[in-house]
Amino acid sequence: MKAVAYQQMLPITDAQSLIDVELPQPAPQGRDLLVRVEAVSVNPVDTKIRQRVDPAGADKVLGWDAAGTVVAVGADVTLFKPGDDVYYAGAIDRSGSNAQFQLVDERIVGRKPSTLDFAQAAALPLTTITAWEMLFDRLGVPRGSTPRSGVILVVGGAGGVGSMAIQLIRRLTNFTVVATASRPDTQTWATDMGAHHVVNHHGDLVAAVKAVAPQGVDYVLSLTHTEQHYASLVELLKPQGKLALIDDPATPLDIRLLKQKSLSLHWEFMYTRSLFHTEDMQAQHQLLNEAADLVDAGVLRTTLRDNLGTIGAANLRRAHAQVESASTIGKVVLSGW
Repeated sequence: MKAVAYQQMLPITDAQSLIDVELPQPAPQGRDLLVRVEAVSVNPVDTKIRQRVDPAGADKVLGWDAAGTVVAVGADVTLFKPGDDVYYAGAIDRSGSNAQFQLVDERIVGRKPSTLDFAQAAALPLTTITAWEMLFDRLGVPRGSTPRSGVILVVGGAGGVGSMAIQLIRRLTNFTVVATASRPDTQTWATDMGAHHVVNHHGDLVAAVKAVAPQGVDYVLSLTHTEQHYASLVELLKPQGKLALIDDPATPLDIRLLKQKSLSLHWEFMYTRSLFHTEDMQAQHQLLNEAADLVDAGVLRTTLRDNLGTIGAANLRRAHAQVESASTIGKVVLSGW
């Protein structure tokens, strides 16, 4: 099968940083699905692993977002059958989706939204799972039409996770959502996703947020540059508020700042369930199916922004470069071979 891999850690400007290769087609066992990959998207995790994990000369295949069709199943599979169209983010300890065929455990796979094509669907899994787990599993944000009395701050509202978090807050909760974005195009995008207010995180973040939420915020989703904003986020949070993050702070966070307000800190890592095969691993299957229903009902929308063409080394290098620029709006997708 065709695949795109890396064999050594190189800058994305190097033509050998990602290369086209031929690999054996894998065979499913146990609860694995063999999926024919039709479209993929690129996330920051792809670039981080390419830069930090030495493949020792082996062909390491990246990619943790895909949409495609099940072509074969393992003996223990009960949730899917050959011919089913699916979407998923996969597992970080297994070979990735930048290949024509991929093995993935059925418990972390959802049915593809029927109203989306493969490219539109491939933009969704990783960021949907991350935003969903942050909001409802880590922070415990209540769903439903409770009286609107709270505020949720999303730092980095125009990125992939931010785009989904804004939609989930706006559509599934009754909280006011304040998103941060610094450029006119990112501010417009965050507004289009459903943010009630968009503020610029450059400058005085506390003043900007309090101009629209004078009492502060109940929850914070810090999606980027947490170490730069940490003191401001602590100041903005109401007593007994909750802060969740997904990035890798460049400097350690001083958790002592949380004590006086009895604030809590939550990490979200969407690979935890698949990495440790937790008892609730199948929650991601259920989550993705519910998200697909919401997409098909018109409640949620794809966050695809750029389709860079067919899946191959040259186009994936372009996608990695775009993600590494830290200026991406929504998601970058490639489709077809």
